[in-house]
Amino acid sequence: MWRYLRRPDRGRAVLAGEASAAAAEARSGGALSVPAPSGPPAGADRAGAPIAFFDVDNTLMRGASIYHFARGLAARDLFTTRDLLRFAWGQILFRASGTEQPQQINAAREAALAFVAGHDVEDLVGLCEEIYDDTMSGRIWEGTRRLVHRHLARGERVWLVTATPVELADIIKRRLGLDGALGTVAETVDGVYTGRLVGDLLHGPAKAAAAAALARREGVDLDDCTAYSDSSNDLPLLGAVGRPNAVNPDDALRGHALAAGWPVHEFRTHRAALRVGVPAALTGAVAGGVAATVLRRRTRR
Repeated sequence: MWRYLRRPDRGRAVLAGEASAAAAEARSGGALSVPAPSGPPAGADRAGAPIAFFDVDNTLMRGASIYHFARGLAARDLFTTRDLLRFAWGQILFRASGTEQPQQINAAREAALAFVAGHDVEDLVGLCEEIYDDTMSGRIWEGTRRLVHRHLARGERVWLVTATPVELADIIKRRLGLDGALGTVAETVDGVYTGRLVGDLLHGPAKAAAAAALARREGVDLDDCTAYSDSSNDLPLLGAVGRPNAVNPDDALRGHALAAGWPVHEFRTHRAALRVGVPAALTGAVAGGVAATVLRRRTRR
């Protein structure tokens, strides 16, 4: 995992993590420790309780959340079916490649966020609400849902930590009755997206930085916390907590988890498990290909 922590973009990763934790605090009105609807009775004091961090794509939800969001946009004629098919083909190529270039992921996520540039935040959140209900709610892994409920039943808190835009992550959090969501933060001015990120996307070391920033704000020791992910890209996060877990892991994470003695949870069918070849963060990153196509088409008009 040390190669992730030595990356030259460490400063941007820390900024992204701090921005995500700050955005979560702002959305909660400054009080991050609130009872989750499916957790202890209302009014129970859960401040200072350990946190279980869950990745979203292929850990909590089947597939890439940003891809399902792109499908929802296509269904609403915000881009064409051809764009969506091109995006789906790109996802297949990413899965088959088994390689990752951080610069490509950053460029793809920047392009995805550029797609919303100039759009009102409230409008996009409204779309996210509709699209989650239409295309995502039935894709939650039941096995992961049981893990979530186990933590809540013990009085622990559950937070999502994902490269998905924080607005979408926050909706998933609310729909599932979780405590909070750490996601990629897009810059806004007067309630309108600028098309730029705050820091970096919440990926790799940035997830670990976000979890550390949240733990500091909450007065929680990360050694008492748990994390779940399917991707070797999340080794910085998994290595930062006391109880790391692999869920539907890619080959690299499975090997690391077995060598380290971490619990491995497999909720896929045997056939689906055999298709693993690339971290889930890549499957979400290809959403930028769709956004870039749309931006180029708009430029030509």
